[in-house]
Amino acid sequence: MRLLLTVLISLCLITTKAQQQTFYTISADSTQIKLTPEGAAHLASLPLKCIYQEYPNKTGHTASGDSDQVLTPKQLHPTFYGCFDWHSCVHGYWMLARLLKQFPTLPQKADIEKVFNENITPEKIAAEVAYFKAPLSRSWERTYGWAWLLRLDQELLQWDHANAQQWRATLQPLTQKIVELWKAYLPKLTYPNRTGVHPNTAFGLVFALDYARAVADKDFEQSIVKTARNLFGKDEQAPIRWEPDGSDFLSPSLEEVDLMRRVLPAVEFMSWFNKYIPANGLQNIMKIPVVSDRTDLQIVHLDGLCFSRSWCLKGLVAALPKTDKRRPQLLKAANRLLSSALPHVASGHYGGEHWLASFAVYALVD
Repeated sequence: MRLLLTVLISLCLITTKAQQQTFYTISADSTQIKLTPEGAAHLASLPLKCIYQEYPNKTGHTASGDSDQVLTPKQLHPTFYGCFDWHSCVHGYWMLARLLKQFPTLPQKADIEKVFNENITPEKIAAEVAYFKAPLSRSWERTYGWAWLLRLDQELLQWDHANAQQWRATLQPLTQKIVELWKAYLPKLTYPNRTGVHPNTAFGLVFALDYARAVADKDFEQSIVKTARNLFGKDEQAPIRWEPDGSDFLSPSLEEVDLMRRVLPAVEFMSWFNKYIPANGLQNIMKIPVVSDRTDLQIVHLDGLCFSRSWCLKGLVAALPKTDKRRPQLLKAANRLLSSALPHVASGHYGGEHWLASFAVYALVD
């Protein structure tokens, strides 16, 4: 029995190593990790599998009466109804655009184009906009879903695909509705949400700020920068040693760092950062979290935490001075977190498969 167990463990290790070699490559010094065309095709298969999958589904819908209580997910959201919930479906679209942009010869190219052509239509987007106009829906998907919708719009804007600008033009009524909601919300944002899940304020502001700068919306950009400074500019001694919570897929402390490196000038950022992140906390945040049950829809969030920590740490490295001695350690930790979670993206369990690939791609390409 012991011999059989040893053989099985060895086979699992060999399979995982082969997958790593096929799907992504790691430099000899562990400072660079790159997605391969085979890996891109593998990851693209996951949202393609779930974008048209209506159930199981977590709509988060608040009914105002019998008329909308009995609507199906597809009736509520004719474009973004798959992948278990609205925001996961949105970032599934973003991921497909990003992968095809980076790997134009993906074997799923025709399937990806079909998804956009069939679902990004004026009629369907009009229904998505109408949902946000309902009195009880103005705060729906705030701010996580709002953030990913702007990331999708930005990806289409910066893509030279023949149909990308048409898809983006069709998406604009929804994009502009989300921007309108953002602009109305920011002046009222008195206190930040520092959670490690969807409502995290810093995460939402990061994507919103990137979008505002990409489209040169100066008023939106200035409002975001002002909000970020007001909410986070005086923060010191982050309680980073308490992370993670049991269902985190974002690091509250690192998301704040990821935002402020965009907001503050370099010298001011370093002063802020050195006061905000204590040395022992930085060591804690580089550890790989334990994921005890990938069939559990909350515990599997911790795989996503590996990816989000990775992209935040890589962004931090880019913001630190070239002479900062922390850079090599942080970069190796970022890639260690990334490579530890990648083999589990396609776990066979829908709780992770409906969203984790998007986090993996964002960590790999951005």
